Parts: sequence; C-alpha cells; structure tokens
Amino acid sequence: MGGRRRSPVPDAAAAVARFLRAVVPAGELARADVRGTPRRVAEAFRDDLLDGYAMDPAEVLGEAMEIPGKDLVALAGIDFHAVCPHHLLPYRGRACVAYVPGGRVVGFGVLARLVDCFAHRLVIQEVLARQVADALVAHLGARGAACVLDAEQMCLTVRGERRREARAHAQAFAGSMARSAAWQRRVLRIAGGEGRGAVPGRRR
Repeated sequence: MGGRRRSPVPDAAAAVARFLRAVVPAGELARADVRGTPRRVAEAFRDDLLDGYAMDPAEVLGEAMEIPGKDLVALAGIDFHAVCPHHLLPYRGRACVAYVPGGRVVGFGVLARLVDCFAHRLVIQEVLARQVADALVAHLGARGAACVLDAEQMCLTVRGERRREARAHAQAFAGSMARSAAWQRRVLRIAGGEGRGAVPGRRR
C-alpha cells in the first residue's frame, strides 16, 4: 500500500523455504516463478494476513465523538478476511457490526478497521465475532454491541469435508444486547441473518 517498500522478513522467508522443500518436489522449487515465493509468502502474511497484531483495538476506537443519543448504530456488508489457526488457511466473508452508544460514537470506517484489527490474526470465526463485540463495550463504552459474521471457510471447502457451498455463521452479543432477544433479532435483520435464528447470546 502507498508505494512504500517494506523491510524484508528473512526469518519467515527462510521458514517458508524449508516448508516448501519438505512438501514440494525439488525440481519444482527451481522454477523461475517459485524462486521468490518464500519472500512473497512471508511479506503477504506480515502485511496483509497477520498485520492485525500491530493494531491495538483501544487505539482504533480512540477517536470517538461525544453524543447524547442512545439509538442503534450498525454497519453491514463489511468485507473481511482472516486466517484459521488450525490449518493456516484463509477464510473470507462479510461482517455486520452494531452497537448501542454509551455516550460516544466512532466513524463507520473505524468499525471496519476494528474488524480488520482482530480478523488479521490467527483466529477462529467464533472468537473473532466475540472479540469485536467485546471491544466495543470495553474500549468505546457501548451499552451493548454485536458482531455477526458470514464466511466461506477454506478449511471446509477445499480440504476435509470439501463442502464447497457451505457458509459458516457466527454471532456474538455483549452488554445489554446479550440480555435482549429483541436487540438480537433487530441486529440479525440488519445483517440479513434473521432466518438463521436469534439465539440469545451468553451474558457479558
């Protein structure tokens, strides 16, 4: 991004090279289009897949605005990608983030960055939803918060059961939303997931 060249990651690139030598025939590794693969893979994981470790959710939510309202704020259709920690395969989908302000709000772009903060790590989908919802309560002071995730899991579509049409759904509710089925139904309608059921979330 931005054209600024990032520093190399020699340790990670060397590890990728060792991995490829263990699983790919030696002749394949000599090809011109594979020679730079260890470096490219290391940089992709550092800059695009696991860059969330360099982000602090408290800082992401730090530039909040004071408001008196207590009406629902929601952003749906947030494209996201993450890496499953079980097989290091990516998954991608859409997120809906919603919260009831406790006197402070952030811009909608901040909500998308909050999703990236947690998604760009080694994280399962269920935990990702919980982390986003909890962060809005803990760092923004939201009265209630929710995160609904719908994703294609490559762990399920390209290996194992190989169910290519399967979609994984995870949802988490925190604060007042964890205690209100009405709030949960409202959020799921916004997320387009009402048909999946509004199961009361665990209390937080």
